[in-house]
Amino acid sequence: MNNLDAIYVDVDDFCLLFEPQWLKHLIESGEKQRIKPSRLSSSEVMTILIAFHQSGYRDFKTYYTKFVCQYWRHYFPDLVSYTRMLKLLQATLPALCSYLKQRFDKPTGIAFIDSTSLKVCHNMRIPRHQVFAGKAKRGKGTMGWFYGFKLHLIMNDEGGLLAVKVTAGNVDDRQPVLDMVDNVTGSLYADKGYVSANLKAELAEQGIDFITGQRSNMKRQPISSWDRAMLSKRFIIETVFDQLKNMAQIDHTRHRSCISFMVNLMAGLIAYTFQTKKPSIKVTRL
Repeated sequence: MNNLDAIYVDVDDFCLLFEPQWLKHLIESGEKQRIKPSRLSSSEVMTILIAFHQSGYRDFKTYYTKFVCQYWRHYFPDLVSYTRMLKLLQATLPALCSYLKQRFDKPTGIAFIDSTSLKVCHNMRIPRHQVFAGKAKRGKGTMGWFYGFKLHLIMNDEGGLLAVKVTAGNVDDRQPVLDMVDNVTGSLYADKGYVSANLKAELAEQGIDFITGQRSNMKRQPISSWDRAMLSKRFIIETVFDQLKNMAQIDHTRHRSCISFMVNLMAGLIAYTFQTKKPSIKVTRL
């Protein structure tokens, strides 16, 4: 339960700063927003959601109705109905996106980049799928064709997140790289799918050494033993994807709106940042 306390304290401190700025933005932009007062504060809603992605429950309804409402009512005395809770969850999306960026780790000089598929339905159901029509696209990954989105992720050698980006499933892995490297220094390692002389040159201009695997039809390029060793450690990012999908539940096909998809994804990524023990590699720094 100490972890729940730590999450709530950190989220509440963030919300105290974020909410006045967000309200000011809505007023200045002229966006019409009907802000209905709720018994649950935004920090409480976000804490419950982030804790769900650490709980091991497969669906939020069971977690909220069978666990939170029965065992956590003394922590959250003003709990609302499940239907009302779903509305409150959708309203937290701007805060979740901003909070995730705040939770990014610091660069260590070693970074890994890769992408993974986020399927929104089985391939046989694509013609009659409506929720993400016009937004989700067909893409191809290491496990074959899928329909949905891609999660692009950069992490450091200590398991900390440095950048994330969501694109349609048919977007080339190399396309979003330049938009994701603001928080990257030193060397960035990637697989053969990221091979691009132009991309390597553009990243070099930003002081980033971009190192990828080499395709069989390429002319052999010299590579140091250190870089070769780091390329062999790229499996660490696959471990992170596995934890995000199987423990944080970021990948399922039960979404009923694009907003709920993004809320689930952002909360799962935030929950990962609270892990006390993240996948990492042993590097001795002098």
